[in-house]
Amino acid sequence: MTGSDGPHPEPGSDFRSAGPASERAREEEERAVEQALALVGGSDRIGGSGRSGGRPSRSQGSQGSQGLQGHQGHQDSRDENPNPGPSSDPHVRRSSDPSRDSHARPSSDPNPGPNPGPSRNPQARPSSDPNPGPSSDPHARPSSDSPSCDGRDNDPRDGRTTASATASATAAGTTAASATAPAPGSEQPPPPGGATPSDPAKPRPSTPPPSWNRARGIADRVGRGGPAATIRLPLDRALGHVLAEELGALTDLPSFDTSAMDGWAVAGPGPWAFEAGAGLLAGRGPAAALPDGTAVRIATGARVPPDTTAVIRSEHAQVDDARGLLHARRSVVTGQDIRPRGQECRSGEQLVPAGTVVTPAVLGLAAAAGYDALPVVPRPRVDVLVLGDELLNAGLPHDGLIRDALGPMLGPWLRALGAEVSGARRLGDDAGALRDALTSSDADLIVTTGGTAAGPVDHVHPVLDALGAELLVDGVAVRPGHPMLLARLSPDGPYLVGLPGNPLAAVSGLLTLAEPLLAGIAGRPAQDPYRALVHAEVHGHPHDTRLVPVVHRPGRAGGRDHVAPLHYNGPAMLRGIAAADGLAVVPPGGVRSGTEVEILDLPWAPATPWTEGCFT
Repeated sequence: MTGSDGPHPEPGSDFRSAGPASERAREEEERAVEQALALVGGSDRIGGSGRSGGRPSRSQGSQGSQGLQGHQGHQDSRDENPNPGPSSDPHVRRSSDPSRDSHARPSSDPNPGPNPGPSRNPQARPSSDPNPGPSSDPHARPSSDSPSCDGRDNDPRDGRTTASATASATAAGTTAASATAPAPGSEQPPPPGGATPSDPAKPRPSTPPPSWNRARGIADRVGRGGPAATIRLPLDRALGHVLAEELGALTDLPSFDTSAMDGWAVAGPGPWAFEAGAGLLAGRGPAAALPDGTAVRIATGARVPPDTTAVIRSEHAQVDDARGLLHARRSVVTGQDIRPRGQECRSGEQLVPAGTVVTPAVLGLAAAAGYDALPVVPRPRVDVLVLGDELLNAGLPHDGLIRDALGPMLGPWLRALGAEVSGARRLGDDAGALRDALTSSDADLIVTTGGTAAGPVDHVHPVLDALGAELLVDGVAVRPGHPMLLARLSPDGPYLVGLPGNPLAAVSGLLTLAEPLLAGIAGRPAQDPYRALVHAEVHGHPHDTRLVPVVHRPGRAGGRDHVAPLHYNGPAMLRGIAAADGLAVVPPGGVRSGTEVEILDLPWAPATPWTEGCFT
């Protein structure tokens, strides 16, 4: 069997020959490892298998083939796509250093047997800590008593680290691991990630990546971490902003009694005498009081004279011009067709709360209530940096070069989320240009595309390390898009959201990290998630959340509305998301048809019938 790292033994096989001699050699080797670990302490932490109770790590399954399968069964390409195979997307950066892959799990002994004993994982970090922390396996789910579940979920700083701190921890672990070298003549385990002494393994997160919900919550909390600024904008420039303060009425609405219809203002019982003339028109000053038994013509919106009993619509009135009398064709109710002062609101009453997005209707209400300008939160400023030497700005793909799909897509998408976006800058694979762009930006958020993995030209992590940036989220347990990251460049500096290079994976990162972060910065209130029935079985990832493009469908014969998953939902594809109006949040393991799932709306028009076609 051959994987991405080269040839591997078949499940249950062993490179060494079986027999008593090999068993004795194996036992001697394990004793040598235990003795070496005793020199640095913490022999009970190898692979996380030494906890009280002797629970084996997830890389030591009860079957002989599980350890190897755990190594081979979670390669990025397989996790990103349920149908394994080479990626067809040229945006994918293939890492030459798998040690940065937070989802790759190191294999234990290829044939551990029913009672494996101490792990021989060459990447295990020995420690003298008698209370070991959570397993370094990023797919391991922490128990309720583990440090990652100690109530810190509400702290946006939980689990964050700096790239330099990660590098220091890795260096310390490498030093300690050198004490575990096997005795001469025994099998030498490969270095982490296939690194050599001249090419040390790059640092990787020491804790599992956060769940999708947790990562999204961190982005939301850090976006709301500081007080929002307030500016005043004239009505013609306030559209799309978020109100920084509640909008209170500056006057009664309406501010005087007005006629709701064209017709006749009458006083007392009829018939009513009237005088010929144009009558009362909108926009005129107050009229004289109306005596009982009289009527006057009145237009919609005109001030109602004092002592008016009702307004009779023109079509409900009979006019006797010869006698100068008005008769009602229907019974008259006191106050009919009159809009009394303050019917809609009284002065000082709250019209809309703070955090409301200024829509055209809000602008109209504000103008009616007497506003010329509105207190709003400034739109978050966003810079977009497109990385990759393989990208073309125009024309057809050729000679290994491909079109940049993310540059044209991200700007409008971020504007739809309420951001003020500068033009996308294409930097190629230039670490110096990336560093200069980050240090010179005055934006609230910087969005990068590609370069978040550990390939030879993936510069995002090294540049963040050099700048001393704070990694708030470094990888997320979601497919597609797990290499996404969220960082803070300085305590008062901008945030950075690193999106993967695959187009749909970038969309996943945009909705997971950028959208809640921007909502917090812009002062938008958090939205309650809504759920809908999914009208098909949707396969899931074994351990991670999966985001799948869907389209809403009306129910038939009195049935409930539902969503249908769309085809072309691979991490390198945009055909499905182009026809979608939402993303279904599919939990690990998938869902059956008829199951309710959370839906993430997309910031454009709802589904239309033509979107079904060949996509569903």
